[in-house]
Amino acid sequence: MEHITLLLAIVIVTALVFDFTNGFHDTANAMATTISTGALKPKTAVAMSAVLNLVGAFLSVEVAKTISSGIVTEAGITPEVIFAALVGAILWNLMTWLIGLPSSSSHALMGGLIGATIASVGISGVNGGTVVTKVLIPAIAAPLVAGLAAYLASRLTYRIGRNADPKATKKGYRAGQITSAGLVSLAHGTNDAQKTMGIITLALVAGGVLSPGSNPPMWVILSAGLAIAMGTYLGGWRIIRTMGKGLTDLQPQQGFAAQTSAAAVILSSSNLGFSLSTTHSCSGAVMGAGLGRKGGVVRWSTATRMFVAWGLTLPAAGLVAAGSELVTRQGDWGVAAVAAFLIGSCIAIWFISRRQVVDHTNVNDVDVDAEPAGVVTTAMAAVSVPPTAGAIAAEEFKATIPAPAGSSAEPVSPAAV
Repeated sequence: MEHITLLLAIVIVTALVFDFTNGFHDTANAMATTISTGALKPKTAVAMSAVLNLVGAFLSVEVAKTISSGIVTEAGITPEVIFAALVGAILWNLMTWLIGLPSSSSHALMGGLIGATIASVGISGVNGGTVVTKVLIPAIAAPLVAGLAAYLASRLTYRIGRNADPKATKKGYRAGQITSAGLVSLAHGTNDAQKTMGIITLALVAGGVLSPGSNPPMWVILSAGLAIAMGTYLGGWRIIRTMGKGLTDLQPQQGFAAQTSAAAVILSSSNLGFSLSTTHSCSGAVMGAGLGRKGGVVRWSTATRMFVAWGLTLPAAGLVAAGSELVTRQGDWGVAAVAAFLIGSCIAIWFISRRQVVDHTNVNDVDVDAEPAGVVTTAMAAVSVPPTAGAIAAEEFKATIPAPAGSSAEPVSPAAV
């Protein structure tokens, strides 16, 4: 590490800042459903997630290899390019966190790296085939696969337990939710912490500290794991609120199905070296589980805003990164200017967030009915009856039938029920 220059040190610190934002931005992926269903208290949930994210960072380096030597060519990539890429990714993470939208930190990083590389060496510096096969295709496939798996798992869970006593199964589903949430946290550390490892490794290669094709050093793995764990413990409460309450209303059975499905998809992709978005996987699983319960619906107005954010992530982060690269190439003053812009923007976003604080004390205090349901949700609600609605309707129906002649009982109007 004695060969690390000041610029390279700035890049490494910025990468760890991105890793920190990745942690609190993506805490919702693992713990939103567990918190919303009450399986775990909010602070307990994020503490558990933080520990498992740290453990997951040590399980594999396949995704780190994809980032460090697959997305862009190492030739011609300088520390300034990587710094600019991180600026674009960090600002996108903070902007989407501010408005409570679960977007992909992974794609923000990919977009920043691609945009800065194109601005620096041109389109030839991007490995288009790798981007398509290991970034874009998984981005589309992951929410679909996870959503379908969660939908089928939810339907199967309700079918198996249709005659079971809800009170008797409550503890079991709670334990299942906690276990599956732990798997998602472990998978998140295995996948997302490696992206920062890959970026730091790429910077070390660009700075001449490591030879091309090197694996991340142990100090890189440890620092990336600690950064994402600390960010996770901070808790991205705004996004947890959206994932837990804004997309759909989940019961413990659905939460268990969603988290188990998402964990299976993420862990599989990590072993294959796919730079998968855990946000896409978990959001797809939540929506699939929401539709898996009879009478369950998805709030498509919220989902539509989320889809728009997904589509904008790559180009938005890429444009900011490209602009930052054009400034950083001017020399030391350019790097200083971009660093000052990043710090100032982070401070401004933080102050804006203080106007309406969302934390562990009020993360579940949201009126989800205040948002228009949308045409799809309204139509589905009209033709689907929730599991408990039948009993309620039957009681109301019996209450409106007058008592037999000669009985002293008074008819009960519907309004009195």
